[in-house]
Amino acid sequence: MITQKQWFDDDGITFHSEHKVQFSQSDSNKRMSLYELLKVSSDMAVEDYAQQGMDRDTLTEHGYAILVSRTAFRFHKMPKENENYVFTTYEEKAEPLQLVRAYEFTTPQGEPLITGISSWILVDPAAHRIIPTKKFDMRKPVESQKEHDCLKYGKIQIPEDIEKWDERIIKYSDIDGNNHVNNARYGAFVADSIPADFRTATFTDFRLNYAKEAKLGQKLEIFGKINESEKKLTIVGKTEEGVSFESELFYS
Repeated sequence: MITQKQWFDDDGITFHSEHKVQFSQSDSNKRMSLYELLKVSSDMAVEDYAQQGMDRDTLTEHGYAILVSRTAFRFHKMPKENENYVFTTYEEKAEPLQLVRAYEFTTPQGEPLITGISSWILVDPAAHRIIPTKKFDMRKPVESQKEHDCLKYGKIQIPEDIEKWDERIIKYSDIDGNNHVNNARYGAFVADSIPADFRTATFTDFRLNYAKEAKLGQKLEIFGKINESEKKLTIVGKTEEGVSFESELFYS
C-alpha cells in the first residue's frame, strides 16, 4: 500500500497532497483522464476543508453546501500512468457570490504539469438558494490573489451550428451523495464525445461550466463544434430541462 503525504504550508491555506497516476486513472494514451483530473481536484478541495474542520457533514449542519460552478485548466504536461505528482490547492479572495480556488499539479521536483482555477457557489441545502460568500463564517476569509497562467473561468459561448455528437442515459453510478451527477463524471462525458480524430490530440486548455445538474434516468444529449481557426472543440450537454454543462478543449 502506498502512503501519501498530505500537509499545509505555514500559511494554513495552501494544501498539498502526493499522488501517483494509476492504470485505472489513465486514458488510452496513458495520460491522466479528464475524469480523474476533475475527481482529484474536487476530492482534494473537499479534503482541504475537512482537515480544517469543515467536512461535508459539518457544513450541512451549519446550513451550507459548496458546489463547483466553473473551472479552467492549462495542461503543461499531462501526468502519465505510474508517474508521481504533487497536487496543491488553496482558496483565493472570494467574489460576492462565488468562492475561488486554485490548483497546481507539479512533479515531485516542482516542474509544472497542470494549473487551474475554479469558482464554487455557496448554497443553503434546505432552501436551495445561493448564499453570499460574505456570510460564510466558518473560516477566516482569504484576501490574497495570484496570477495564473491558465484561462480564466467564465461564460462559454455556444455556437449556433453545433451538431449532435453523442447521447447517454444518466445511470446510478453517475450519481453522488447530492443525488445528481458527480461533477467529475462530466469529464468522462466530455472525453467520450470527443471525435475519434482528436482522441490522440495534445490539448492545452480545458474549461467546463456546470449549468444545471443532470439526474438519474435523464437523457443527456451532447452537442459539439470544431473550430479549426481557434483550434477549439466546444462540447455542450443538454437534458430535457435545458443546458446541463458547457465545455471547451483547446488543442495545439
